[in-house]
Amino acid sequence: MMDNAPHILVVDDDARLLSLLKKYLMDNGYRVSTATNNAMAESRMGGFFFDLIVLDRMMPGGDGIDLVQKMRGGSGTIREIPVLMLTAMGEAEDRINGLEAGVDDYLSKPFEPRELLLRIDAILRRAKTEKLEDLQFGSFTFNLERGELLKDGRVINLTSGESLLLKSLAATPGVPISRDDLSVSSGSQGRAVDVQITRLRRKIEDDPKAPRHLQTVRGEGYVLWAD
Repeated sequence: MMDNAPHILVVDDDARLLSLLKKYLMDNGYRVSTATNNAMAESRMGGFFFDLIVLDRMMPGGDGIDLVQKMRGGSGTIREIPVLMLTAMGEAEDRINGLEAGVDDYLSKPFEPRELLLRIDAILRRAKTEKLEDLQFGSFTFNLERGELLKDGRVINLTSGESLLLKSLAATPGVPISRDDLSVSSGSQGRAVDVQITRLRRKIEDDPKAPRHLQTVRGEGYVLWAD
């Protein structure tokens, strides 16, 4: 395994699941450290740099959200580490509480290992994309920091909702994002996301009814394809 492979900290009190996840992630090219509770996770973070934390929601002696809140309120690189939370609690309110605390993504138990890999890959690519300023697709350039869209150097006017929506999609180009997740990140509620998508397509597609850049993925959500 390469020393520059992404380093993941997996935190779960289930020893069997922890062992399986460690082996699976290592087999897929990641460096992996483990912890069985919040205190051990904090100790690990004090001695190593991690690219991502895969964190169980409910553990004896500490809630996963408590750890995320402590991380986000800290200093240095720890506060910036992305978190993928594993949870058996599938309620929307629970996901919203986690997102408000600073969780980057959720995966409900039980889950398919392949989906875990896809979500990890999406989060890590998003972290890299957030360090970039511009995303190119077709004749368009989108500045992620400013939320500004240009076509051949000319500014395309976007509403604040359209800009937030495009920023969410541009953070993980090529990865479908569900309507619920877009609703949280853009502030648009329910079907309002679909309305914003329709308006965006009118601005960025030659044929909005046959979109090339901003596409619908049946059963998954929407995806923005970059060059």
